[in-house]
Amino acid sequence: MNTYQFDTIIIGSGLAGLYSAIHAAKHGSVALITKTTLDLSNSYWAQGGIAAAISKDDSPLLHFEDTLSAGRNLCNKTAVEVLVNEGRERVFELIEMGMPFDKENGEIALGLEGGHSRRRVLHAGGDSTGRDIVNFVLKSVLGNKRISIFENKFVYNLLVQENECIGVSAYDFMENKNFHFLGNSTILASGGGAAVYLRSTNPHTSLGDGVALAYNTGAEIESMEFMQFHPTSFYSPGGETFLISEAVRGEGAHLVNHQGIRFLQEQNLSELAPRDVVSEAIFNEMKNSGEPNVFLKLDHLDAEKIKSRFSNIYSETMRFGIDMTKQPLPVSPAAHFMIGGIKTGLNGETNIRHLYAVGEVASSGIHGANRLASNSLLECFVFSKRAVEDSLSYKGIENFSQKIETAPPFKVAKEKESDFLNVKNLIAQLLWDNAGIVRTKEKLNFAVEKLNELSSHLKLVENEYYSFRISSLLLFSKLLTSAALIREESRGSHLRKDFPEESLNFQKTIIQQKDKPIKFSNIK
Repeated sequence: MNTYQFDTIIIGSGLAGLYSAIHAAKHGSVALITKTTLDLSNSYWAQGGIAAAISKDDSPLLHFEDTLSAGRNLCNKTAVEVLVNEGRERVFELIEMGMPFDKENGEIALGLEGGHSRRRVLHAGGDSTGRDIVNFVLKSVLGNKRISIFENKFVYNLLVQENECIGVSAYDFMENKNFHFLGNSTILASGGGAAVYLRSTNPHTSLGDGVALAYNTGAEIESMEFMQFHPTSFYSPGGETFLISEAVRGEGAHLVNHQGIRFLQEQNLSELAPRDVVSEAIFNEMKNSGEPNVFLKLDHLDAEKIKSRFSNIYSETMRFGIDMTKQPLPVSPAAHFMIGGIKTGLNGETNIRHLYAVGEVASSGIHGANRLASNSLLECFVFSKRAVEDSLSYKGIENFSQKIETAPPFKVAKEKESDFLNVKNLIAQLLWDNAGIVRTKEKLNFAVEKLNELSSHLKLVENEYYSFRISSLLLFSKLLTSAALIREESRGSHLRKDFPEESLNFQKTIIQQKDKPIKFSNIK
């Protein structure tokens, strides 16, 4: 077992991980660990932008109110206040650092997205904001001698003793080696889990590994029933999909059915309503019509502006022979963002000492039951910095090597790969059919039963990579479906056909913890 010691251990190379690394490096040595490569993350593929109240007709208070409205009375108000106020400061810092946000007439261009009462979404490279921000931040990471980058290393264990995290265990695919990374603090920035669904806008690696890791070591997991479905992902008969940014509707695109009718207007709904509202409306339209998709119509808009503002989306759709400035663009909802996750406080702290969670893997309380568009990148900046600052008080690394218990080496059994892929595909279909946009007790019970059946029939190998991935995938899916079954109401991105209204009895979050009964937490 190869052992390294650092002041801070960071798991994940999305925006939350990268930004945490930059701040942690100001105070000591940093290990930045990613299971793939630095460019494969949800942050990298984010199209819309980053929301901040920087215009003269806007304010943090308006941003606060919009976030609470989208969150359906399930947001932690103090956390949202932190987000909208400190988020504005973080964005101004980015601008001062030279981040090249798009401009219009010499001023920073601000887009409009669903649920926002003002134009406040900064974007870069048209529709490649995530990529541009990640690349901008990545320059500071790559040039920092205090940050050591470890790619293709899969973290399979959090080293927790007496409720204190002292580091992680990881396996290197390329070198077939095992590692311990020890540190004063460990920051989980491992991303979300929307790729467990059949249709998802996420990279295939987003399977909720961080949630499973934290749960297995005793961390509290919160709000797992809330999986946000993006209303408009590209639809193709072959199943290939990619995100069609909400900003497309913000620029005036219309949602129409196969008869060319704007069905949202018939329901007195706006195309810029919050995502849960639009996703449900599209789902119902598809169900009533029997069609697998609806369309985005842009032929009434300025074609050259659309090509410039959404250059990536335009080129992607052209690969399928569709010119979105002239032809209707086929879309349908897809799993997009994990709202719940590892429960954290205002500084990203978990119930395990010296373990922090930031970004999509965390449940910080800011999203409530439904995330407001473009608050996710902002969340990364705000709470990553807070987590690092909170972690600085502890210095105990010199004692860590004496605390490590000898563990059997992790390994890969190539013959188990097909088992993992089969289980992954089965779960993807199972969740899509039974724990998707609209849910019922009957379907959720069926999903839970099937997951339990899978768990009991599979022959898994201890300390083996594919067996571990199967276990994590099953655990994540059970946490999601169990929480969805308990929440007997419809609120935000959790829609129950058998309980179509919000209930005051459920104006609280659901918390799951290993070897403990499920509990409820009141909203602060």
